Amino acid sequence: MDKTLRILLTEEGAEAEDIAALTGFLRAELLQLDVDDVTTVVGEQEVPPGARAVDITTIGALLVSLGSSAAGLSQVMNAIREWRGRCRGSPPTLRLTLDDDELEISQATTEQVSQAFDLFVSRHSTIEA
Repeated sequence: MDKTLRILLTEEGAEAEDIAALTGFLRAELLQLDVDDVTTVVGEQEVPPGARAVDITTIGALLVSLGSSAAGLSQVMNAIREWRGRCRGSPPTLRLTLDDDELEISQATTEQVSQAFDLFVSRHSTIEA
């Protein structure tokens, strides 16, 4: 069964353009992996007259189609971990959602991120026979 991982990047006080750039860098890295696709999320609601056309909750959102590969999620999580480690300054907050499981990482050490990511992957690595 194909799975889709939703990734949301946010950063306190960041401009929309900065979040869009970070999201683009992460998307480019994820596209190098053995995944079916990585798409940006387009706002789902109409913009009311006079409102800003940018929905800050979708600027940093990606959908990763993992396909049916058992190693797909693990590869994606490793890539996100490495990418986050290279972010200069304070890394952005990440909210990862797969099925009904959600993981949010904000201010955490590299070790804490690794442990949380490993646990997240283990919860979704059951192989269906």
